[in-house]
Amino acid sequence: MPAEKGAESTLHFRILEDIARDLSGDINFPTCMDAAIMVRNTLKDPYVNLDRVALAIGVEPLISSKLLRLANSVSYNPSGVAIQELSSAIGRLGFEAVRTTSLAVAMDQMLKSRNLAGYDEIARQAWEFSIQVAAIARVLARRLGRVNPDEAMLAGLVHNIGVFYLLYRAAEYPEYRTDKPAMLALLHGWEASIGESLLHILGLPESITDAVRDQGETRNVETPCTVRDVLYFAKLLAGGPQEWQPGQFSPAEIEARNADQARYADLLEEAEEDIQELRSALAA
Repeated sequence: MPAEKGAESTLHFRILEDIARDLSGDINFPTCMDAAIMVRNTLKDPYVNLDRVALAIGVEPLISSKLLRLANSVSYNPSGVAIQELSSAIGRLGFEAVRTTSLAVAMDQMLKSRNLAGYDEIARQAWEFSIQVAAIARVLARRLGRVNPDEAMLAGLVHNIGVFYLLYRAAEYPEYRTDKPAMLALLHGWEASIGESLLHILGLPESITDAVRDQGETRNVETPCTVRDVLYFAKLLAGGPQEWQPGQFSPAEIEARNADQARYADLLEEAEEDIQELRSALAA
C-alpha cells in the first residue's frame, strides 16, 4: 500500500540521511564497483603507462572483453583489422574509453544484483536508456567537433548512476519494495544530485559531473559546445524524459524542447548504424 505523504517524507529522510553518511565517509559501493574504482585509481596517476593500465584491467575479464569488443567496432576501428591484444585495444581506445567501459561493466553488474529484483523494470529501462544516450552523445559530439566524443559518451553512460545507486540502497528498506510511487518520488527528487556526488567520488571530470547535475534543465543554446549541452540533446533524441525523471515542464519549455529535438532528428537516421553498433559494444 502506498505510504501517506508524511510517512513518505520520513522514509525519504531516513535513506537520504544514511546515504549522506556514506558520501561523507567510506562510500558503500556495491562490490561490482570495485573494479571500476581500481581502474579509476590507476588512471589518476599522471605517469601511468599502457602496460600498467592493461595489468589493472586484466584482472577483470568482463572489462577486458568489453574493451576488445569496443575496439573492434566500426566507430573505433573502421579499417576492420581485428584487434586481439588488450594493450592494443587500450591504445586504440584511449584512457577515457577505458574509464567509460569499466563503469559500464560495473553498472551492468549492479543492474543484475538481487537487490534490484523488486525494481528490475525501472533498472533495465534506465540502463537501456543510458546506453542509447551514450551512443547518441558520442555520435553527436563527433559530428559537431566541439566536444570530446568519448567524454560525451561517458556522460551519457553515467547520467543515470544516481538512479541505480538509489534503487540499490532503497532495496534495503522494505517500505520501498512495495511502494512504487514512493520510489519514483525518491528518484525524481534526488537522482541527479546523488549522481553528481557519486561521480565526484569516482573522480570524473567536472564537465561530466556538472552535466549530470544540470541534466533536467532546458538548454537555450544555438549549437551544443559543452558536455552539458551534448547530454541534453542526446537525451532528447533518445526519447526523454523517462518515468524515473521529473518531467514537469511549462508549455514554453515543452515547445523549446520539441524544437531542439527536431534540430538534430536527422542525425538519428544518418548515424543509425554507428549508434546501434556502439549500443551493442557497450551492452555486450
